[in-house]
Amino acid sequence: MSKRAVLEVIALDAEDALAAQAGGADRLELVTDMAADGLTPPTKTFTAIRAAVDIDLRVMLRLADGFAAEDVGRLAEVARDLRGAGADQFVLGFLDTHGGVDLDAVERVVAELNGCRWTFHRAIDHAADRDALRKQAADLPGLDTYLTAGSADGVDDGLSTLLAEAGRRGEPGYEQQILVGGGLRLDHVPRLRAAGIDAFHIGGAARPEGWTSPVSADAVLEWRRVLDQG
Repeated sequence: MSKRAVLEVIALDAEDALAAQAGGADRLELVTDMAADGLTPPTKTFTAIRAAVDIDLRVMLRLADGFAAEDVGRLAEVARDLRGAGADQFVLGFLDTHGGVDLDAVERVVAELNGCRWTFHRAIDHAADRDALRKQAADLPGLDTYLTAGSADGVDDGLSTLLAEAGRRGEPGYEQQILVGGGLRLDHVPRLRAAGIDAFHIGGAARPEGWTSPVSADAVLEWRRVLDQG
């Protein structure tokens, strides 16, 4: 029997979270301001969602649009506040001006997480050299996942990269789970699952009426059904 695939859904509030859990989501990515592709939500939003659902929550650590760390001191402070409120999984990732991983910024923020598990987000899709980024970040404590479309332009353009990286599973820099998201559609799933990819991330696909409407439990359930077909 194939391993149950992880389904992660973007949630902006407790209403989203409840619908996503009802539809069969395994985990939520908590953000605010999707006009900026997802920033750190207020701590009170995290606590409200944590009280509403019992599935895993990964909280975005990102203060501004783009992939520069900006104010690293403030990021560290926000991470401490969220840890104090009970957050124990996170999403982050910063690039320097040359498109390489900003290890100084990442390490400073990760130091506040005390070993918590975290996802390196789609900054990898904008990196100058994604293989080099993976190898430089390989030993960061807690890093267990890369959220990636394989390309800055989405899964359609990145599919071959995703399949190639899945084939390198276990090599140095490729031990982390691939979480596919960014223009992901249901028709991509069979090829990705056949390659052994077992984690999927949806945002707009969980909101058939657009980002101004809440997550649809029925839409999430359809993704759960397709993923469970294996």
